[in-house]
Amino acid sequence: MTREQFIAAVAPVAVELRREGSPIFPSVRIAQALLETGGKIHEWNNLVGYKVGSGRPNEFWRGKSVSTRTWEVYDGVRVDGVQAHWRAYECLEDCFRDQDLLFQWSRYDRVRSAQSPQEQAEMLRVCGYATDPDYAQKLNRLIASYSLEQYDKEAAEAMLDAGVANTIIDTWMSPAWKESEAKRCEAEQQGDTNEASAHQQQADYIHWLANELRKASGQVLQ
Repeated sequence: MTREQFIAAVAPVAVELRREGSPIFPSVRIAQALLETGGKIHEWNNLVGYKVGSGRPNEFWRGKSVSTRTWEVYDGVRVDGVQAHWRAYECLEDCFRDQDLLFQWSRYDRVRSAQSPQEQAEMLRVCGYATDPDYAQKLNRLIASYSLEQYDKEAAEAMLDAGVANTIIDTWMSPAWKESEAKRCEAEQQGDTNEASAHQQQADYIHWLANELRKASGQVLQ
């Protein structure tokens, strides 16, 4: 697999997650995958160097792992042959989604709030994602070398304006959802299970539509 083929495989996932509200710039995500794997997709689908650590299995990581040797930097000294236990995933998307859960920790506040790919790469280093002191520099070189910021633009151009999305949700969808919920409660009190079920389905559909608008505008789903 060439690096161009690797990027072609990873970029659509990175762009889609960004559109859904991921805090990670696609350019940073692709560069990190290149750096952590050398441009290879292993059968365990861990592209981001995410170790098992003390985390518990979740909907994206089901507890499987793979052990290999790697290198780390301790007190400024590179140490080779370090045994590491990596999370193993069913697919690439699960890997990235699990990483996004990690980035919700307060430790990574500055990663989430970064305003540019270059700043985000630096914040990954500052927040201690990797022990390599040159981590940000390497990421930024990859971003520049492969023109990866084009994928940031692709994700941004496809987004619906968040203000427009929220206006639609707040003005029309939220009142409609509340009305459906009120009718559901009323039907349940009257013992009409069929009517209650119909209103529940309508409320669920409105909620789904609202989340589709949030997804299209790069916001967190609710």
